[in-house]
Amino acid sequence: MYEISVDEGFAAGHFLRGYKGKCENQHGHNYRVRITLAGKELDSTGLLYDFVHLKQIIQSVIRSLDHKNLNDFAPFDKLNPSAENIARHIYDETSKQMHASPNGASISSVTVWETDTSAATFRP
Repeated sequence: MYEISVDEGFAAGHFLRGYKGKCENQHGHNYRVRITLAGKELDSTGLLYDFVHLKQIIQSVIRSLDHKNLNDFAPFDKLNPSAENIARHIYDETSKQMHASPNGASISSVTVWETDTSAATFRP
């Protein structure tokens, strides 16, 4: 099995509805996002998936989140913008934009760090 990953970042504000603690207040993070793809076969050029194309996709997804109050935008106007839900959202949006890989590469995980020491991962 082969894996590749790309990391990108964005800054955004949010608050957690129904949470009892300091995160119920408006605050922000410099998020870091890692998308990992996995597959059993490489393409004819020896790649699992083109890093350049994957970076373009993830940049377009996180651009819609960057420097926003996440609670103001779907799906986070209804869904709490927890790191877990952000990871799932990024997976959903990235999956929609990925071109089918002839060798079967697919997203194996999306990890979102809120801080250097706290992260949540979604695996489909």
